[in-house]
Amino acid sequence: MLSTKESISNKTEEIRKNIAGLDKKVRLLDGTMRQYTFFDNAASTPSFLSVRDKVNQAIDYYSAIHRGQGIKSFISTEAFDQAHEIVSKFVNACPEEYITIFVKNTTEAINKLSYRICLKPGDVILSSGMEHHSNDLPWRRNNFVDYIAVDDKGYLDMNDLNEKIKHYGKRIKLITLTGASNVSGFVNPYHEVAEIAHSIGAKFCLDAAQLAPHRKIDMKPSNDPQHIDFLVMSAHKLYAPYGSGVLLCPRELCEEGDPEFVGGGMAAYVTHLDTVWAGLPFKEEAGSPNTIGGIAMAAACKQLDAYGMDFVAEHELELTKYLLEKLDLIPEIELLVETNYETLNDKLGVITFNLKDLHYNYVGSILAHEYGIGVRTGCFCTHPYIAKLLNIDDATAEKLKEDIMCNRKVDLPGALRVSFGIYNTFEEVDYLVEALENIVAGKVEGDYISDDESGLFEPKGYNFKLSEYFSYD
Repeated sequence: MLSTKESISNKTEEIRKNIAGLDKKVRLLDGTMRQYTFFDNAASTPSFLSVRDKVNQAIDYYSAIHRGQGIKSFISTEAFDQAHEIVSKFVNACPEEYITIFVKNTTEAINKLSYRICLKPGDVILSSGMEHHSNDLPWRRNNFVDYIAVDDKGYLDMNDLNEKIKHYGKRIKLITLTGASNVSGFVNPYHEVAEIAHSIGAKFCLDAAQLAPHRKIDMKPSNDPQHIDFLVMSAHKLYAPYGSGVLLCPRELCEEGDPEFVGGGMAAYVTHLDTVWAGLPFKEEAGSPNTIGGIAMAAACKQLDAYGMDFVAEHELELTKYLLEKLDLIPEIELLVETNYETLNDKLGVITFNLKDLHYNYVGSILAHEYGIGVRTGCFCTHPYIAKLLNIDDATAEKLKEDIMCNRKVDLPGALRVSFGIYNTFEEVDYLVEALENIVAGKVEGDYISDDESGLFEPKGYNFKLSEYFSYD
């Protein structure tokens, strides 16, 4: 009988055959070519080949949708309309209750929602201390926002949430929360938080950008106290990097009032004095939509469902445990959040760390240039959360702000992040750990110099040439 690791490895090998660009090689500092190893899936994923095939199939029949009198227009229209239904089904949204609106990405989806939710003076929005900037900054423009604290271990502080519920009461109109952190990987108890929001008459928004590629999501019917009122996610994290994302929200929210973007495709009747808006979702998808992007997102959702989200979670759990156990053996590794092996089921495959006394961008540059490994470095668009996890005090934060305003980023605190995709393997983890062990031991080939303005490190003598990999000619 196969072990869990062997079973996962066998299925992963089949999945790897469906990943675009996985066989591509990059030139290292020593001049050799090596197959690229990608561990930055929390930022963006490669495309499924099956998705690319659907895109190419749709391109051959692409035409303007909804009003074109031609067979290709009929084909594109029907395919795009079905894409709305498929994406909605992926998160179990009832089509009679929720409308699916295609946008560019999660950031645009939240900005659109922030325009739609009309609050009065004194009303409160609750976000959290672990949010990506996209689920923070849009809410600040016209609203009062307070933040649910995170505790010293990086988890959402439910006690603080309950205290804020007592303090603000029914003044709270919306609680908006990430499904999972892109720094710690912690999966939040979002259905529980949704129930708390509904208990005081507030709405609940789930930022599912990080969660959706890794866990099955159920929005639940609106009569369930744990239902999700609003959900946003991006296709480029779902193995469909073709420029699309979605906002799912109750139909009644968008049926009334004016959309924030106006122009072509979203008006049923226009005079110089009056406008009648089109029905949903067209009213909220102004201009010619990204038809191909919507089709790609739908194809990716169907592919993930075919693989099984339970397998995705199991594969990720085993890889995460495997890497963390190996990092435990390297004393110089400084994890931003401590490992609790008993709760790994509630953590995505996101591991953020530093190497003692080494700049995160220095380490990241070595991994890129000497090993062909792609990771992410910096603050991951979650500055308040990083500041909390790195214990940045107010005085230091003010000094860092001054440095940034003076275009000096080399001293900014940050970390390295490894994040798994459905196709990553145990062998790739071994290769990463070997590279980190070599760096700790001082086995570094290049002479790296830093740039104060960008904070990045580059090896002397390395000449990157785009034309070696891509050209418009």
